[in-house]
Amino acid sequence: MAARGRGLALARKELIQFLRDRLMLLLILYLYTIEVLMCVYALSFDVRDLPTAVRDLDRSAASRQLVDRFERSGYFRVDHRVAREVELARLLDRGEVLAAIVLPPGFGERLVRGERTAVQLILDGSNANTASVAKGYAERIVLRFALEHRAPHGGRLAVENRPRVWYNSQLTYSHFMVLSMIALAGMMVGVITAAAGIVREKESGTIEQLLVTPARPAELVAAKMAPPLIVGLVALFPSLVIAALVGAPLRGSLLLFVLFSAVFLLSSMGIGILVATITDTLQQALLVSFLVLFPVLFLSGTLVPLESMPRWLQYLAELSPLRHYMESLLGLFLKGVGLDALWPRLAATGLIGALLLTVAIRRLRRRMA
Repeated sequence: MAARGRGLALARKELIQFLRDRLMLLLILYLYTIEVLMCVYALSFDVRDLPTAVRDLDRSAASRQLVDRFERSGYFRVDHRVAREVELARLLDRGEVLAAIVLPPGFGERLVRGERTAVQLILDGSNANTASVAKGYAERIVLRFALEHRAPHGGRLAVENRPRVWYNSQLTYSHFMVLSMIALAGMMVGVITAAAGIVREKESGTIEQLLVTPARPAELVAAKMAPPLIVGLVALFPSLVIAALVGAPLRGSLLLFVLFSAVFLLSSMGIGILVATITDTLQQALLVSFLVLFPVLFLSGTLVPLESMPRWLQYLAELSPLRHYMESLLGLFLKGVGLDALWPRLAATGLIGALLLTVAIRRLRRRMA
């Protein structure tokens, strides 16, 4: 009986202590609600509303009908109609579209005469999974259209689908995967090292010593960020070797790769410092960091295609620095494009990082006041 009484008393004490930990209670609620909903809506490899450009060189009723089939399928969303090939290439290089439909001159006339014609589908192969799924959708759409325009007596199909995959012609998924892992490693290094650096000062009690020094919060943050930033940039070079061995060498500028990576690491550290301002122990900091990393990873397009997510989640993904950095890596490694095509990604990553660091420094200043 005495043992049972002691056990109940200890359990009651632990329950009271656990219920007082508001952060832990919020994390449990988050895991059972927000994270479950995010998985339900985001975990899908289906592709919907793929941003698409159309280059219709025929402008006939038949060509418009085929384009309309693509739009009404729900798989493709025509955002741009272009007249020149250079415009098409620019849209694909910048990642503004992931597919392009090209209809040749005389497409409609050849159908009427019962002659064989072709439609070309150009796919951005930097994300091999998305390109493979979109290719399958397009083949079915063109096949159904060709069967409807088949001659009454049978014979071969009147419309031939000629897909072309740019940037990754073999649709090798390992190219996308190695770049995803480089981006994820940078995210984890930035968030966890920055959060742990501040929280360790709290646990050891040295944060109080820093309060009486002339150091400002911004100076403290800069000092904490410098070592992991330097180490993280140096660690990029072995990753270049791994990417080359996998078959995805850097085709763009090395200087741009380092610049984009530095801005991304600073943005990631902004998240880490923000985590440190709401946690008091290293255990809490690591737990919150991993819970933050989970949705950011989902909204980056590294696990599942963004095109498979609802529109509101796609808009939310624009707030993720990992999403912009990942697009930058695909552009630098697989497309070989430069700053003229990637500057919006750099600007977005820098703006997100500046906002995160501003909020984090202000919160830290309040804690140190």
